[in-house]
Amino acid sequence: MLSYGRTAEPLEYHRSFLKENCRPDGRELGEFRPTTLNIGSINTAEGSALVKIGNTTVICGIKAELALPSSDAPDKGYIVPNVDLPPLCSSRFRPGPPGEQAQTASQFIADVIDSSNIIKKEDLCIEKSKLCWVLYCDIMCLDYDGNLLDACIITLLAALKNAQLPKVTINKETDLAEVELQHKRHLQIRCHPVASSFAVFDDTVIIVDPTAEEESLCRALLTAVTDEDDQLCALHKPGGISLSAEKLQDCISRAVTRNREISKLIDKVIQSTEMSK
Repeated sequence: MLSYGRTAEPLEYHRSFLKENCRPDGRELGEFRPTTLNIGSINTAEGSALVKIGNTTVICGIKAELALPSSDAPDKGYIVPNVDLPPLCSSRFRPGPPGEQAQTASQFIADVIDSSNIIKKEDLCIEKSKLCWVLYCDIMCLDYDGNLLDACIITLLAALKNAQLPKVTINKETDLAEVELQHKRHLQIRCHPVASSFAVFDDTVIIVDPTAEEESLCRALLTAVTDEDDQLCALHKPGGISLSAEKLQDCISRAVTRNREISKLIDKVIQSTEMSK
């Protein structure tokens, strides 16, 4: 009977759980799914990470290339994020050019990179007007079950912290770049943004870390990005019903707590990886 209700009246099925302050998967309203992280997953990348939030699995690989700085910003490098949602991760996605959700996610991550100043683009400049690094941040969803943005930000941050770039100098005589692969250094991460997503049901009921089914049934989605100093870096709300200032502040406060939890997880995994080398 419960299975029939979930299929025939999915919203009413979920409401019956929400009234009891719980969810169909057994979680409380403010409970995130288990989050696991692995770094250095791709040997051919400068840095990489794989994160699982419940059944949602996302991997990020960082590839670096040398390029000419733009004339508008001769002392800066580039950070180019791209989110891929292939058909293998969910039947809702189709082959071909990036769909609207993938494009929105890519733009959201680009905005977070800029607003949080996670890496100063000046740090990617090797010599003004002559040479800089381009960081291609390729993010692919392997299994989709909601809360894509949170997973993308976590795997991006972990992959950037894992990345190492070789020392590069410009030969004064030949004016050519010389790359020293034996001398590598980690990127200087200046901010640690973490995203927390929420789904709004019935104007007042707000749940964290929504599944794909919960996302499809809710009346609004909200993603708050905070840093290690408890500052709000970005807020993403693609339409839906409005939220009161009090409810919005509750979401931001929960996002601050989530930032601390994820930061501890990333540090623990990095420390464990370094000790195993």
